[in-house]
Amino acid sequence: MLDAVLGRLARQHDPNVLVGFATADDAGVYLIAPDQALVQTVDFFTPIVDDPYTFGQIAATNSLSDVYAMGGRPVTALAMVCFPEKGDFDVLERILAGGLSKMMEAGCTVVGGHSIRDPEIKFGYSVTGLIHPDRVLTNSGARPGDKLIFTKSIGTGVISTAIKKGRAKESWIEAATRSMTTLNRKPADVISELRSPERAGASVPTQPIEVHGMTDVTGFGLIGHAREMALGSNVSLRFFASEIPLLDGAVECVREGFVPGGLKANREFAECMVSYDDAVPEEIRTLLYDPQTAGGLLISVAGEDAETLLNALNNAGVDASLIGEVKESGKPAIIVE
Repeated sequence: MLDAVLGRLARQHDPNVLVGFATADDAGVYLIAPDQALVQTVDFFTPIVDDPYTFGQIAATNSLSDVYAMGGRPVTALAMVCFPEKGDFDVLERILAGGLSKMMEAGCTVVGGHSIRDPEIKFGYSVTGLIHPDRVLTNSGARPGDKLIFTKSIGTGVISTAIKKGRAKESWIEAATRSMTTLNRKPADVISELRSPERAGASVPTQPIEVHGMTDVTGFGLIGHAREMALGSNVSLRFFASEIPLLDGAVECVREGFVPGGLKANREFAECMVSYDDAVPEEIRTLLYDPQTAGGLLISVAGEDAETLLNALNNAGVDASLIGEVKESGKPAIIVE
């Protein structure tokens, strides 16, 4: 909706804007010095779990993710709060405490914020990060021959729906919560290290690996964000359905009908660009559009460097899987086999 409205307005022409909203990237990037750029993003939403502290953690993790997806380092954040006028301030304190815990883990300082009265609780952050302008990773840099590596697993949308219905198993909730409160800092740090061996010492290859593109998989689902990567990079993407990691309970949630409206909207919008092998189960096809909260990173890495990156991520304790490859541009733009 925002993209449709912004697209009708006059575009500002500022040569210091390195990444704007033209390619629906994860964050904006603005040049402030020859060797320094700002990474800016904003995100907030309604509670998706019952516990206020955990909700705050999830909101912070999600807000920070876009900076990591650009290859940046988050440094400051502003809290955004919508809270009922007669709400329990102890609940608000727990939400803010949960968010602060993740900001501290990220080394990101909360410098202020803004609140308004609202019958429905909403919480999130505007986050500012730093990055060298030559090291920005966008969602439009994928190249034919690249491999696609994905961190985390998908399914938080359908499991969150099951939670709201009171039908989620405890093991499903635990797996989804653990995923949504895990920062993307570690994979971002691994990628940064492997791209800069001169700064990392002898523990990495003598030649830097080539990561050409990256995005985090959030509200548009895996296919929605893959669509942006394919269109922005002028390539086609091929996914291996059996290699895409799923959260515990995700398939069961689809079978039981716990399908959020966002998933249906994502599918209606993006499925026209997708073809499936007949062997891909309907549950998997559905989950490809599941809107994720604080989801994983989709990384387009040079084919010859994929094994190095995958091993480094796994050795660092990051759940990462090779789930596809980048092909020359063609129709359909996305193939799932």
